[in-house]
Amino acid sequence: MAKIKLSQQIDPAAGIPGGEVVIEVGGTTGAGARPLQAVFGNKPAHIVAATGRRSLVLVPELDSGAEIEVSIENGTSAEAARFIGGRKLAGDIHPVANPAFDPSDGSLFVTKSGSRGEHVPVSIYRIASDEQVEEFSGDITNPTGIAFDRTGRMFVTSRLDGAVYRITPLKEVVVFAGELGIATGIAFNRGGDMFVGDRSGKIYQVSEIGEGKPWAEHEPSVSAYHLAFGPDNALYLTGPTVSSFDSVTRFDEDGRASVFFRGLGRPQGLAFDRDGNLYVAASWRGRRGIIRISPDGGEAKLVVAGMNLVGLAFGPHGEMAVATNEAVYSLQLGIYGTLLE
Repeated sequence: MAKIKLSQQIDPAAGIPGGEVVIEVGGTTGAGARPLQAVFGNKPAHIVAATGRRSLVLVPELDSGAEIEVSIENGTSAEAARFIGGRKLAGDIHPVANPAFDPSDGSLFVTKSGSRGEHVPVSIYRIASDEQVEEFSGDITNPTGIAFDRTGRMFVTSRLDGAVYRITPLKEVVVFAGELGIATGIAFNRGGDMFVGDRSGKIYQVSEIGEGKPWAEHEPSVSAYHLAFGPDNALYLTGPTVSSFDSVTRFDEDGRASVFFRGLGRPQGLAFDRDGNLYVAASWRGRRGIIRISPDGGEAKLVVAGMNLVGLAFGPHGEMAVATNEAVYSLQLGIYGTLLE
């Protein structure tokens, strides 16, 4: 069988099961070449649309999450491409925002948030560094955002009662702050100050003793506010609306808002890497997954394919944890998150 040279191996070259990727080939394939097909390891991909040179396929369920070989065939030619697949860490969960890595030991925390007012027996799970999943807590109803402060303390918001809870190493749940509206996103700035997003239209700054005061206002969201501080110590926010052309908003240190990037569909969880790139769970130009936006907000690119994504987090070993509305996956991408000091 003759070989062909790939003009573009796979776009994007990483994804989780169900994500859409585009495959293209260059070279002479012949007028009668069959539509492109792809096999991820030993798993054939479902074809959404295909020609002899281009194919849109769905990432199949994979046996492992390591870099795998993708065989691309069209009846007359074949070539191998490289793809990083997501390894499923846990299912039957219900995150609605970013998962969070514990800076002390690298374990990952993720929620089973449930519908509004629903109390589930276990609402927070811990995934250890050896990927063992353990039931962590069921004491918070509708847990939403999770964040660790610079001393390693764990905080969780509840969109049901508008509170922020602190969870001790002994799994004791203590109310830290209340009366924060529909509390969703949570983040800490470089100075250690806590900020909480009330999806009905406010961002609160919360003091060390748990007193919250309105800090900025924003358009209400249909689901949640998602917050992240950038290397510039500005607060970045996504809050999906009914529009399919939503923005990432940047708030400077005085709470003044400006549009950082516009044009995303249903943007949700967000996180920065050490180079200042912003990653957002959203759709961009009709394609869904994790979008990377350049530090100046001038360029965007789909880097991880996936459907129903709600959040992401960077781990201590260059891994990206990606949460859907029912599962969490790990991708070994060699990307490290921002360390705010």
